[in-house]
Amino acid sequence: MEAASPLDDHFLRPRNAGVLSGADLQVQVENPVCGDLLKLYLRREKGRVVDSRFQVYGCPAAIASGSLLTEIVRGRSLEELGQVTQEVIVNALGGLGTDKLHAAVLARDAVQAALNEWKRAP
Repeated sequence: MEAASPLDDHFLRPRNAGVLSGADLQVQVENPVCGDLLKLYLRREKGRVVDSRFQVYGCPAAIASGSLLTEIVRGRSLEELGQVTQEVIVNALGGLGTDKLHAAVLARDAVQAALNEWKRAP
């Protein structure tokens, strides 16, 4: 039997789904074209993300992107979060078709929104 791609694996077995109690940073982003919505919850300690959760309303690629994103951001500092791009997400998922790239953009937008909030927060 062939191993599942990272995209299929994160869609079929999403990690870190749900609300993060004790989150000190929460952002919500939406794709106005397709209607996908992603909420990202983060808890930070000593300048690093120590826990993350997500909620998504969207297609399988959006679910997979949200799941993967929670794994990518853990342990990262503010500066390191800036390195999480659409390409990083697409590559970590093993690729996305052009019709599903919006899911990686949504995840990237969530990281950018979190960065903006982090910079404003004390």
